[in-house]
Amino acid sequence: MNIAIIGATGNVGSRLVNEALARGHHVTAIARHASRLAARAELDTLDIDLADGAKLAEALRGKDAVVSSVRFATSPLAAVLGPVKQAAVPRLLVVGGAGSLEVAPGAALVDTPTFPAEYKPEALAGRDWLNALRAEKGLDWTFLSPSALFVPGERTGTFRLGGDTLLTAADGRSWISMEDFAIAMLDEVEKPAHTGRRFTVGY
Repeated sequence: MNIAIIGATGNVGSRLVNEALARGHHVTAIARHASRLAARAELDTLDIDLADGAKLAEALRGKDAVVSSVRFATSPLAAVLGPVKQAAVPRLLVVGGAGSLEVAPGAALVDTPTFPAEYKPEALAGRDWLNALRAEKGLDWTFLSPSALFVPGERTGTFRLGGDTLLTAADGRSWISMEDFAIAMLDEVEKPAHTGRRFTVGY
């Protein structure tokens, strides 16, 4: 497949690039400084700022799917969604956050008293993205939320998928490595199973 990854130089984005290339896909890595990525076969890098919608739309033309791995608090959904629509890309997949996942019916993690204040702006902005995507008609989108603790780690290939509820492991932790998250995302790119909805991944 021909996949574009926006935010390709970040912690998650770079792992998505690695996973997609390992699976034999052609990847267009897009970020402000994407050219800093090491040159590899089947990898194109484009230095593009999200503020340049026309340039981004041109870069996305002809792609089979776009994966967005950008910070919600500093990147309005329109900055990604507009160019995706202009380029007529058939699918948009979003690296989501855990804050909008439910810990009880109707109660989101971000709204709990113990949710860290420093992460709240990003989590709330992520929930806004998700709600806006849910209102989109005729758009093939998927939003993948990680577990509460989302960290660099091992690529084990062993994890669970869920829906809108926070996943918790047997030891009480809610976590997923960025490497295993990348597997779940690329699985979804290759074989769509959550079109028009959010799902989550965790141990």
